[in-house]
Amino acid sequence: MRFDELPTPCYVIDEGKLRQNLELLQQIEQHTGCHILLAQKCFSVFALYPLIAKYISGTTASGLFEARLGAEEFGKETHVYSPAYGKEEMAELCRICDHISFNSFRQLELHRSVWAQAKVSVGIRVNPMHSTQEGHAIYDPCAPGSRLGVTRAQFRPDLLKGVKGLHFHTLCEQNADALLETFDAFEQQFGAYLPQMEWLNLGGGHHITRAGYDIPALESLIHRITRQYGVRIYLEPGEAVALNAGYLITEVMDIVENGMEILILDASAACHMPDVLEMPYRPPLRDAGEWGEKPYAYRLGARTCLAGDVIGDYAFDHPVQIGDRLCFEDMAIYSMVKNNTFNGMPLPSIAVMHENGECELIRQFDYFDFKGRLS
Repeated sequence: MRFDELPTPCYVIDEGKLRQNLELLQQIEQHTGCHILLAQKCFSVFALYPLIAKYISGTTASGLFEARLGAEEFGKETHVYSPAYGKEEMAELCRICDHISFNSFRQLELHRSVWAQAKVSVGIRVNPMHSTQEGHAIYDPCAPGSRLGVTRAQFRPDLLKGVKGLHFHTLCEQNADALLETFDAFEQQFGAYLPQMEWLNLGGGHHITRAGYDIPALESLIHRITRQYGVRIYLEPGEAVALNAGYLITEVMDIVENGMEILILDASAACHMPDVLEMPYRPPLRDAGEWGEKPYAYRLGARTCLAGDVIGDYAFDHPVQIGDRLCFEDMAIYSMVKNNTFNGMPLPSIAVMHENGECELIRQFDYFDFKGRLS
């Protein structure tokens, strides 16, 4: 199947670009001895887990279902962190996970009788209370009042029996300089406990595969930590694994006018790319530019009833016609894992574009996928 033969809307995973990202991440593992984990909250196309597993060490999960997916389909290390665990969840997590990170000492103690009897390595997530983000407060675990991680004031050294690791996650789409700055804050507050630990998880948000990322600085930091403290380092990027490795193909269904020309698409920001409204951000669109850069400008919106279901304003070299196809880029990350069926909107199909250019349709959705989520 060719790219232009795929049904719309359709997510397309670019196998070649995915492999390029993975080769870079594998090199960092080889250079430093760290373990890199796929953060499934960002990308969970498990049909590609056999490919990803050739390059990195495992998966990390934000709850039981993601942990099960990683254990069943990836088959290597399985890590999990959640702000809270149910008792029945903990029993199953201890069977399928290699590492479990707790969000509080209360949770650690609540489940101690279960994890202490299991062959699982347990850690505590800490909050160094050092923000390095600008403009993404919704994704800032160090924001005032954050529920994520134990602050130094609440840290309980007397309850560290059996705890093998520390975990912090503070970044969002950032370079190594933000990690270096954050580690300094972490080290000042929690470094005294590292010598008694076996591992340190530096969390996610590392945009390692983005052009211009300072890989030598990252590798230098990992080497310093391992030499000084003797701990194994974990990184759990999601975006870096699948960055720029996916597309969302959509078709123009209608064109309406209201002070401007507005394209009605069969893809939706609210349903198929929620971060466009949550972040917000403007997704890249192939062969299009900013408003005013090219002669033909349009607003791109969805066919849902939500008035604000608008993807953005774009300009083209040529007029856009009903029936034309548009291709949004960088659509592998935080799209399939967050999509929904608001208004009864169909979920986009999922395809893989192999390195020879051929496309394989690996999943299609229908009415029963919508109905099956309801009762």
